[in-house]
Amino acid sequence: MTRDALFNPVELVEGDRTRGIVLLADHARNALPDEYGDLGLPASEFARHIAYDIGVEMVTRGLAARLRAPGAMATYSRLLIDPNRGEDDPTLIRQLYDGTIVPANYPMSATERARRLERYYRPYHDAVGALVSSVAHASAAAPFIVSIHSFTPHMQGKPRPWEIGILWDSDPRAVEPMLAALRADPALTVGDNEPYDGALRGDTMFKHAIVEGYAHLLIEIRQDLIADQAGADAWADRLAPILDAINGRPDIHVAQQFGSRTGPIFEG
Repeated sequence: MTRDALFNPVELVEGDRTRGIVLLADHARNALPDEYGDLGLPASEFARHIAYDIGVEMVTRGLAARLRAPGAMATYSRLLIDPNRGEDDPTLIRQLYDGTIVPANYPMSATERARRLERYYRPYHDAVGALVSSVAHASAAAPFIVSIHSFTPHMQGKPRPWEIGILWDSDPRAVEPMLAALRADPALTVGDNEPYDGALRGDTMFKHAIVEGYAHLLIEIRQDLIADQAGADAWADRLAPILDAINGRPDIHVAQQFGSRTGPIFEG
């Protein structure tokens, strides 16, 4: 068995698929397959947000336990290839990220790009697609898809005031009750499509939720709040009952097209 065969690009978290909810974590880890070494970077770079979403694996596991929900997590660093980008996105394989040059990513041959797509990116999305399909089959309804991410407290020297942001494109079904529940807590500053816009063509939500008409949302939590287990547990405790209530709404489990702000969903 080769070293490549030992590196599984996805980890599935088991849960009750009849519950109709799926958890995803595209940037859960900062690991690399052995053959890529350190991509020419010092170890300190893999402790930064450029390598993964800090705290997300802990939050995802916490939510899975509390919701009894299945999930899928990418096991490789986004510096290898970013699973939350479309295949034609220029940031799919970063050569420069937040001031850091990634030596092993420049220059990037067409052969190496295709290799990373085939061995890491596509197997992750194949596994996500299979999980979503299995939840739809087990629950006999359209699944509710929740993606977990985290963001830095500062960007380009400016503080980000939000503790949490909800990202979305055009489907409001899960987003509106989530924003309402979070904003009911006066201690929280809640972002609506902050600190990023949720309309990103070809990303994970586009591939697995928008195209299928499945209700979904992407949660961004500020990294300093979930950098340790206690913080991650506190946020899992906060979010689990809200997600559970949303999952109980009948409109959540009906496939319905809302389109995309990025353009027509189906081209050609």
